[in-house]
Amino acid sequence: MDDERARELLSAERARVEQAIAALASHAQPDGEEGEPGEWGSADLFERERDTGLSGDLSEQLAAVERAEARLEAGTYGLSVQSGDPIPDARLEAVPTAERTVQEEQASGG
Repeated sequence: MDDERARELLSAERARVEQAIAALASHAQPDGEEGEPGEWGSADLFERERDTGLSGDLSEQLAAVERAEARLEAGTYGLSVQSGDPIPDARLEAVPTAERTVQEEQASGG
């Protein structure tokens, strides 16, 4: 995959993740009528716990984008971080932050 296409994919992935982080942050902001802790329903608790989990997932996705951008700058984007084997372009199109080949990912349980 050429560097220009890789930059496009990573830029789109970064925008997607950052937009999701912003949406989650705006959803998590209290609307001024938060109430007392004893008034929180189980639905509110579930939503806060879900949002916490989503926040962690999105943080990891953003870190993966940053690692991929660093590999692109280093000239190693598209090569497995495990074996150095080329990652097929079709996989990078589907998962721009892919760090390993499909076979390596399956072997590692991922």
